[in-house]
Amino acid sequence: MTIVTHDYDDDEALLGKLPVPDEIQEAIRTLIRWSGDDPTREGLVDTPKRVARAWKEYCRGYGENPAIHLRRQFEEVGGYHELVLLKNIPFQSHCEHHMAPITGKASIAYLPRDKVVGISKLARVLHGYASRLQIQERLTSEVAQCIWDHLKPHGVAVVIEAQHGCMTGRGVRTAGVGMVTSRLIGQFLDDNRSRKEVLSLMGY
Repeated sequence: MTIVTHDYDDDEALLGKLPVPDEIQEAIRTLIRWSGDDPTREGLVDTPKRVARAWKEYCRGYGENPAIHLRRQFEEVGGYHELVLLKNIPFQSHCEHHMAPITGKASIAYLPRDKVVGISKLARVLHGYASRLQIQERLTSEVAQCIWDHLKPHGVAVVIEAQHGCMTGRGVRTAGVGMVTSRLIGQFLDDNRSRKEVLSLMGY
């Protein structure tokens, strides 16, 4: 069994000074005016470009196939065939309903069949899907299914715990509430002992 507590830092270069089309800038100015402020005042003059570039970065996952991170696999594992768990991976996404932040952590586990991947690749799969407009349920399912389809292990388990800005900053305005979702496939779904083991190691 391998357990990794991971503090993941996205080391990819931030998007550069991309040109922002006039219609995108005007759309953001319209939103600022509709919200009650003046987009021509000093503090907001450059906001449309900043917001547009920020959203291009937030949604960079649309420009990648997360499965590509699982392409390089290793067979020389010294006979190791036990659980591999990457625990407490921080992530950020945005909900597709209000485009509000989703912030949380994920734990990803798989039971190797005959190959493993570098541990950072599991986090990159998570971030690839998280960098799109999401709902937490779909994010959980997409990460698990990607690993299942491309690594072909005996089992996959993904548990995500997150806080949603659409609940904490608007609407019911209830802070400190975490939502937990899980997706278990293969042996982690079919075998009760394996399921209990992986959820216990994840802290659930």
